[in-house]
Amino acid sequence: MADTVKSTLIYFAPPDDGSKPFTHINADPVTGERHRNWHFDPHEIDIENLRGKEHTVSLDTTGFHYGKEAAKHTSFANDEEVEREYYPESIELVKRITGASRIVPFDHTIRRRRPGEIDDSPQKRQPVPQVHVDQTPESSVARVHRHLPASDAPELLKHRFQIINLWRPIGKPALDWPLALCDYRSIDYKRDLVPLTLKYPDRDGETFGVKFNPSHRWKYVRGMTPEEFVLIKCFDSRNDGKTAILTPHTAFSDPTTPPDAPLRESIELRLLVFYDD
Repeated sequence: MADTVKSTLIYFAPPDDGSKPFTHINADPVTGERHRNWHFDPHEIDIENLRGKEHTVSLDTTGFHYGKEAAKHTSFANDEEVEREYYPESIELVKRITGASRIVPFDHTIRRRRPGEIDDSPQKRQPVPQVHVDQTPESSVARVHRHLPASDAPELLKHRFQIINLWRPIGKPALDWPLALCDYRSIDYKRDLVPLTLKYPDRDGETFGVKFNPSHRWKYVRGMTPEEFVLIKCFDSRNDGKTAILTPHTAFSDPTTPPDAPLRESIELRLLVFYDD
């Protein structure tokens, strides 16, 4: 029998006026809310705990992969240290798992849950309790042009490339507000996913909002430790109708979380992943 929990997940509902949806990346410093023109659509969902069954999912079938390998860098104290120490070991880890020929990290986010504090800058990011996909096909290609030399991008884009997030807890198990992931095989790509403008202070990006579908199958691993990680596929150019090309995900309130569980701290490293084929 499956080990499941029930929790309310926040889906996307489109703007009333039919305009393109948008969200500001930073919360309003007064209200604590991100300005947006679309609606939250909460639904109570069954989420299966895959503890002990991590091998039943993979990047190319479900869109995500669980693994266990401790990072050598463990302090995550500042961005410079993370880039100098954590980036290189993460590149090698993901190369081993995927067989990629080249991996370029383009940013990372450290999230620390701080109840009552406003998420209004990159240094104050908190878990995101909203179903989303980090990239669209258009924003994924734009990322290659943004982060790679102009001399490299055209050739790289002729071959398979992906955007993958490497997510792991920091310091202690992530019992508080863990990460749920949706099995790609349960998604109706054309119906469920809606491009959404993500407004940065200096530019616009694009993500997918995700509409509720009762067919969605949600998974997590309870109490992931800092020695464990999950790879989350945000884009894959191999659009052959068989390969998972993305993974909706969200933080959620797990009813089995012990009342004295430490507040969640985690890091996600975002990677451009290139192949020779």
